[in-house]
Amino acid sequence: MRAIRYGLLALMLVGAASTARAMDDLDTVLEPIREEYGLPALAAAVVENGDIVAAGAVGTRVHGMDIPVELDDRFHLGSDTKAMTATIAGTMVEEGLIQWDSTVGEVLGERIEGMSPEFAAITLAQLLSHSSGIPTDTEEIVNLYFGPEALDLPPTQDRLRVIDGWKTNVPKVPEGPPFQYANLGYITAGAMLEEVSGYPWEQLITERIFDALELETAGLGGTATDGRYDAAIGHEVLADGTIVPRPWGASADAPSSLGPAGTAHMSILDFARWAAWNAGGGKRGPAIVSPETLAEIQRAHVHTPHRENPPPGTPGDGDYGFGWGVVDFPGSDGPILVHNGSNGMNIAKILVDRSKDLGIVVATNFPTRDADRAAGYILEKLYSSYRVD
Repeated sequence: MRAIRYGLLALMLVGAASTARAMDDLDTVLEPIREEYGLPALAAAVVENGDIVAAGAVGTRVHGMDIPVELDDRFHLGSDTKAMTATIAGTMVEEGLIQWDSTVGEVLGERIEGMSPEFAAITLAQLLSHSSGIPTDTEEIVNLYFGPEALDLPPTQDRLRVIDGWKTNVPKVPEGPPFQYANLGYITAGAMLEEVSGYPWEQLITERIFDALELETAGLGGTATDGRYDAAIGHEVLADGTIVPRPWGASADAPSSLGPAGTAHMSILDFARWAAWNAGGGKRGPAIVSPETLAEIQRAHVHTPHRENPPPGTPGDGDYGFGWGVVDFPGSDGPILVHNGSNGMNIAKILVDRSKDLGIVVATNFPTRDADRAAGYILEKLYSSYRVD
């Protein structure tokens, strides 16, 4: 039965492609998948040559409630924020405030004394490419994120607290490819950018990414306004299967120290505009960074070992740039840019094919592996339908 429905969906997508220039409504494409996988909400958009040519948003803002989502509703992007942090770093490299090979010790040594020599020697480029030897979140690292001071300190100070708590560890680069997906690495990179600029990361991303691209729905943290169900609300799924909406307060997102690693949110349309700017190689404007710097951010820097069933929101294989996966995607003529994002309550995916000036984004306010599969299926099918040979 599923194969039959997938076949019908493929036909629908082919039909959608024929009228793409007229801003296709993807609701009829998304709704069958949303229903089949039991997702509260599902949204997607396609951009070609800088223009949004297809978009849709279906379902409800909150599981168990009849509050339909809209195209302007904010969805959480999770780790898709990382490419934005890398782009901020690119702006500062161009300004001469920092270099790709600047080390943690050089930049943060006066703020955080007593680092292990190995940790102090890590470069900004290694942090942004997950090749520093800092491990994927361990119990020790997670406990630092959620420490008793996490809610009391401003984000900039809290990032320094987290780094200080791990500073004596010796990073270990694995044999073979050095890639280890490390949120702590992006927290450290964010703190370095704050130190050299004198501004909080939250201000940097707001001014240098959100404002520069006129992403009017973009923000940080939980998607909804306190006391209102005015966005796609994230959901936690407990061990017994209970679905718990997380609309407001500290439980609506990860601690703010994780900002550089993944706390941005925005509508699917604004997410598509971010994809469009990247698909254009920075040549279409605005001139956030030069095309040459953006190419450095987007190129492969490290190989990603294959992982079976990686957690939703994390990469499984391919190569990695600065905040971007660089992979051979089904139907692509060569490596393209992708990334997954999840804060444990939402999932977002982005695909950028610079050779075709094409971008595709998908988001859902549900965190399960089935939600990840559904979003991935939509991403693949939309790419198959909208790419131009």
